[in-house]
Amino acid sequence: MRRFRLLVEYDGTDYAGFQTQESEGLRTIQAELEKAIRRKSGETRRVSAAGRTDAGVHATGQVVHFDTDWRIPAERLVWALNGDLPQDIRVRDAVEVDEAFHARFSATAREYRYTILNRESPSAMAARFTWNVRFPLDIEAMADAARELTGTHDFAAFGAPDLPGKSTVRHVHKIVIVRRGELVRIGVRGNAFLRQQVRATVGTLEQVGLGKLDRAGVVRIRDSRDRVQCPAIAPAQGLTLTRVDYTGTRMTGAYWNEADAESGET
Repeated sequence: MRRFRLLVEYDGTDYAGFQTQESEGLRTIQAELEKAIRRKSGETRRVSAAGRTDAGVHATGQVVHFDTDWRIPAERLVWALNGDLPQDIRVRDAVEVDEAFHARFSATAREYRYTILNRESPSAMAARFTWNVRFPLDIEAMADAARELTGTHDFAAFGAPDLPGKSTVRHVHKIVIVRRGELVRIGVRGNAFLRQQVRATVGTLEQVGLGKLDRAGVVRIRDSRDRVQCPAIAPAQGLTLTRVDYTGTRMTGAYWNEADAESGET
């Protein structure tokens, strides 16, 4: 039995998230990948992912793995699968790995980027990948408040674990906020995240940027551990999973450069 690790990119707009759903008729990234593997190899195989992205969320650096008896060389696997996948899902890289590797449980860090279009009018071209916030955002205030959402905390107010009763403590390594013209980009890196944690973080920081919430208010929300206390969650279309790291392996390049870090790193 062989195990392959794939680096996958997708536009999540038309999908009900990564994970296969019980409801019939819902398209998912996982189901499309598994169908492509089945059609090409003749095998029914389960795909496991580093992050179970929600409906409408995108990825440029999703990592998955699957086991197979298929004898195809790794260098041909990318072309084989892409030839059978929808155009909004693409395998960027494939490598054979040891059976001890697991896309989710072997990951040491995950990075997400959220993009806000900060202008009066929405964009026809960018609507699938940005959240249009009409009023000017104070990114200095947002970066200051974001310091309260880095480090190790109980983030129960910002999301839910995959299974009831599991820990809601997570470690957020950094939050980077930069403005590039009309675009405000928020990068979040952590060991792992609760469901909707990144979107709830962005929604909270947007309220800070609009002057409706201050740093002390962010602390109150965080320490309440009460999901009801969190402001509205940012919409899915602005969120992209950009990178997953493993011990000794960085799957994709960083989503901010040194100039970005100097202007907004917390």
